[in-house]
Amino acid sequence: MPRARVLRVDPLRPSGEAIEEAAEVLRGGGLVAFPTETVYGLGADAFNPEAVYRVYRAKRRPLDNPLIVHVSSPEMLHRVAADVPDWVASALSVAWPGPLTVVLRRNPSLPAAVSGGLETVAVRCPAHPVALKLIEALGGPVAAPSANIAGRPSPTRAEHVLEDLGDEVDVVVDAGETFFGIESTVVDVLSPRPRILRPGPVGPEELEKVFGTKIDVPPFARGVEVFGERPPSPGLKYRHYAPSKRLVLVERGSCDDSSYLEFLTRMLESHSPEPPALLASNETSDAVRERLGDSVAYIRLGSRGNLFEIAKNLFSSLRSLDRHEGVSVAFSEAVEERGVGLAIMNRLRKASSERIICA
Repeated sequence: MPRARVLRVDPLRPSGEAIEEAAEVLRGGGLVAFPTETVYGLGADAFNPEAVYRVYRAKRRPLDNPLIVHVSSPEMLHRVAADVPDWVASALSVAWPGPLTVVLRRNPSLPAAVSGGLETVAVRCPAHPVALKLIEALGGPVAAPSANIAGRPSPTRAEHVLEDLGDEVDVVVDAGETFFGIESTVVDVLSPRPRILRPGPVGPEELEKVFGTKIDVPPFARGVEVFGERPPSPGLKYRHYAPSKRLVLVERGSCDDSSYLEFLTRMLESHSPEPPALLASNETSDAVRERLGDSVAYIRLGSRGNLFEIAKNLFSSLRSLDRHEGVSVAFSEAVEERGVGLAIMNRLRKASSERIICA
């Protein structure tokens, strides 16, 4: 199969010619990887069942794991969703475009394959000029999960897409690094009270302002696996985001900052004979380096005081772990579960091989 064609565009002012070329591929049943403000998506015409199945095959994704449908306007929402409550439409008029996905009733005209056979559909309107112009050029919604092999860290750059899916996708629209670097927040608005199915850039505090009501955060939103049922949202049932190397998440438990640093340092010291890697904030990396020097491979996530920076760097850091020669295991620092920190911990728990709790 031929290698994907790469179309490089300005992220804010993409070439109309490149966008139309990518839209023509979608019209013909092809697959186009494109940037959103969160991660790169693997797009297909949402109303073309064969193209949708190509997405599942390319990603090696289980058929019961629903896809997110991307629209370019509130009006297009009604082509894929049915019986949208007025209060939801009102909230979306404020929150869209943006990294917020809502689960609604599926319009019967939308192929069931998009939703993994469910009667619901996950929909969002992305806040990225390239994504919006591509959907508008197609003239219809685009079904697009993250553009990576299922289970791998999501792609935040075009090169990540090519690394995973270069022989499976027809076109990659390269607009550089994505803005948030972590997938959208998914909210079930069909429950008695809105509940987070997958945390993302829009945290519970912001969601309560958007929807004007209390938001439920069930345990699985924090990274607990769901078994024995069809997941109502992408990212619930299967292990995700995982590097090929062993990743140990060191949870904070009841430890204060000083005790946690001591515990984390002991975990790193006890690993032998190969040097471990440390996936951590700049501050923690500096503190560990003072004690252990270069006996550890340091993968810096960003400043502990800027969780959005850590979120943006998370997936590319997980991919860089796999490129560290001589390292077979990494220990990851945990972050505070507030705001986007909830999403970071969700991804780390799903990516980790095991978890150790500081006590």
